[in-house]
Amino acid sequence: MTALSPELRLWDPPVTHRIGVAMGTHANPYSGELLRSIRAAAAQAGCDVTLADTDDTVSEEAALVRALRADLVDGVLLVPSTGDEAVINGLVRMGVPTVLVDRVAARNDVDQVGTENVHAVASLVKHLVEARHRKIGLISGDDGLGISRERVRGYRLGLEQAGLRFNRELVESGLSTSGGAARATAKLLDGWPSPTALVVADESMLVGVQYEAHRRGIRIGSELAVVGYGDMEWARRVSPAVTTLAQPVADIGRRAVQMLLSRIADPDRPPESVSLTPRFLHGASCGC
Repeated sequence: MTALSPELRLWDPPVTHRIGVAMGTHANPYSGELLRSIRAAAAQAGCDVTLADTDDTVSEEAALVRALRADLVDGVLLVPSTGDEAVINGLVRMGVPTVLVDRVAARNDVDQVGTENVHAVASLVKHLVEARHRKIGLISGDDGLGISRERVRGYRLGLEQAGLRFNRELVESGLSTSGGAARATAKLLDGWPSPTALVVADESMLVGVQYEAHRRGIRIGSELAVVGYGDMEWARRVSPAVTTLAQPVADIGRRAVQMLLSRIADPDRPPESVSLTPRFLHGASCGC
């Protein structure tokens, strides 16, 4: 007779659903945290997770989503790549339970969860205005991303609420990259009017802004106010610490899993779009 240790598992717990996650794992500084929160929430619900790294390109995204479907996943969590929405359209058309994560789209036929952008960025502009800045520039993100367009709207709303006129010469696209942001910063600082403060639309671009200011010997906080969007550990360690809006990344991951499971359970319920509020982290980079 064979004796089994009571510590040995006779069987694994049953898997309720298989979730496919399609995202660029290096697309954002917080991608790792987002994936960890998704996996934790899925595990708690007894779900298995299959990850497909899209490399943040539309072509790779399309191929990997097809592979996930062939692998018979029950639903897809998708961080959309920059470009057209053909993959999203296909998932919706086929009735695949889908939740767009982080990068929400301007559509009402699919579940999605991300961060509120418009009023959040307007609050950054308001903060700079309260510090007596009037020439406030914007380093915007990739125009192909819905969140980039929303953050531009937030910048314009903040100016309008402060009674300041929008000046196209104070806006440059950093293309959502550090190198693009460095070039955009240089163009704004060399232009007229030269900004006394900058709103930086995502965390990747904050690196480029920091680099260009350092290269020019400009002291952030005292000679140039900088505020941004994102929750990066390095931003709290540099001197001066960066004033930012921290995205609730862990909450986004948990909510995405919950929404997907609800969609699987009830395919006919109306699509839901959730925008979570970011947290204001005050540093000295804004000069106050």
